Amino acid sequence: MLVMLRVSNYDVAYGQSTIIRNMNLKVEENEIVAVVGRNGMGKTTLMKSLIGMEKARAGITELDGVDLSAMKSCQRVKAGLGFVPQGRMIFPSLTVKENIETGLAAVGEKKVPKDLYELFPVLEEMQSRRGGNLSGGQQQQLAIARALATRPKVLLLDEPTEGIQPSIIKDMARTLKRIRDERGLSIVVSEQVLSFVMDVADRILVIEKGEIVHEESGESMNQEKIAAYLAV
Repeated sequence: MLVMLRVSNYDVAYGQSTIIRNMNLKVEENEIVAVVGRNGMGKTTLMKSLIGMEKARAGITELDGVDLSAMKSCQRVKAGLGFVPQGRMIFPSLTVKENIETGLAAVGEKKVPKDLYELFPVLEEMQSRRGGNLSGGQQQQLAIARALATRPKVLLLDEPTEGIQPSIIKDMARTLKRIRDERGLSIVVSEQVLSFVMDVADRILVIEKGEIVHEESGESMNQEKIAAYLAV
C-alpha cells in the first residue's frame, strides 16, 4: 500500500518540555487513522506540528514522499495537507461561501466546487449566512468543507466532535468515510469520543505522554482495551 503520510523519529517540545517524543507513524492511501488519548497527552500538539503551526525539534514529516519539514503551514496546504483545527476556527463574520473561498484561495482557485455542496447540502442552503450564526455541527461541516476546498491528499482533524450533539457525531463518521471513498484521500483524526472512533477508524493509535503505546486495526478492534487507556 502507498504511504501518504510518514512521520519519522519525531520530537516536538515547548521550551524544556518534550511533548512528542521519538514518534514514528504512517498513514496509508485511503486509510482513516484515529489518534486517541486523554487530555494533555500530545494529540493537539501532534496535529499542529504536522500542519506547521508548531515547530518539530527533530524528525521528518513526509507527504506522499515529499519532505514537509522545512515548509510553512501555507506551503504544507499547497503540498496537499488539509487541516480542521480544534474549535473549528471558522470566520464568524464571513458568510459560509466566503469561508469556503478562503480555502480555495490557499490553492489559487476561485469557484466553490459543486461536489463540496453535494457533500454538505446544508452549506449550499446557507451559503449567504454568516458563519457565526451556524450551529456547532454546521460550523464543523463548514470547517471540513473549507479544508477540502484545498484539495488535500491527507486531511487532519483535531477533536472534530468537540461541542457537537451525539446524533450529529454519527452523521460525521458517515460523512468522513464518504469523503475518503469519493475523494480517495487519507484522514487522520485526533479524538476522545470512543464511539465515534470505533465508527470511523480503520486503525486506532493510542498516545500517552507523547508516545504511541498501543495500536488496534481492522475488524477485531478491542474497544474495552482502548477505553482502559482513556480512563483516568
